[in-house]
Amino acid sequence: MPDSPRNAAPLPAELPVTPADVLAAAEYLKGRAHRTPVLTSSLLDAELGCEVLLKAENLQRMGAFKVRGALWALAGLPAGDPVVAYSSGNHAQAVALAAREQGRRAVIVMPADAPRAKAEATRGYGAEVVAYDRRTESREEIAQRLADDLGAHVIPPFDHERIIAGQGTAALELLEDTAREGAPLDALFVPCGGGGLLAGTLLAVAALSPGTTVIGVEPAAGDDVGRSLAAGAPVTIDVPDTIADGAQTRRVGDLTFPILQALGARLESVPDAALVATMRMLAVRLKTVVEPTGCLGLAGLSAEAGRWRGRRVGVILSGGNVDLAAFARLVAG
Repeated sequence: MPDSPRNAAPLPAELPVTPADVLAAAEYLKGRAHRTPVLTSSLLDAELGCEVLLKAENLQRMGAFKVRGALWALAGLPAGDPVVAYSSGNHAQAVALAAREQGRRAVIVMPADAPRAKAEATRGYGAEVVAYDRRTESREEIAQRLADDLGAHVIPPFDHERIIAGQGTAALELLEDTAREGAPLDALFVPCGGGGLLAGTLLAVAALSPGTTVIGVEPAAGDDVGRSLAAGAPVTIDVPDTIADGAQTRRVGDLTFPILQALGARLESVPDAALVATMRMLAVRLKTVVEPTGCLGLAGLSAEAGRWRGRRVGVILSGGNVDLAAFARLVAG
């Protein structure tokens, strides 16, 4: 039997973001972000021994869930104010898109080795890109200097109240859409980098389905969140060497950590080989393209599928922004 849920306790009063914030973001995002479909596959269900419900955020605007938080975060700023963000790709594109729609200047700090498709898309949305070396330079320091020079607001990729609330709307929709089928989800697997999506998911679950167990999944080389929860305080690691570029975080956020800790987040990790196998599985079974980071949740479920045999399990496929040549090499290998 699965572990009993650890996120069903009363919510602490001092949380930096609440379920009400996620609900407010969801109201704003109606008509601005796609309500992405829930994908199913009888072959996948048979292979994993459970009913799998996949929230296809790879089909979201700009190809990832990140647009949810970016739209909501920028909506809270004074009209016309410029923004600076730092990201390896999906948050970069999301902020660039949101800024374009709101008539703002956007400057994005991206690692020089970011996937080319993500950097090109960021520029395509109208943002200026400033490259840096992720192994020798601090993106936070560069972004703050730029913001000081421009009089801009820094929009971090996960450690921001409205970013967390916006990201939680993906799980909120999944819970709403699957509840119509008559039963709550027993578990929900979520990719985890800095913890913004996972924190927002826990808040959405607290609002709609407190009996659902939430599992965050990190790359094995980048398990900073799992280590932090085990240590009881944020832990900083070296830049992770993983194909999951969206989860190459070195440290959990100061805002995300207390939410994950208070709501009993459970973390698992998977190797890159499992991400490649999951990319291939999704391409074959569902004919859909998902980037390595977006595969973390399903790879985590696959690793412990026996634990959820006969249960209803949700998975967030967080994004599909991957260079197609790289995708072809990975899935064909």
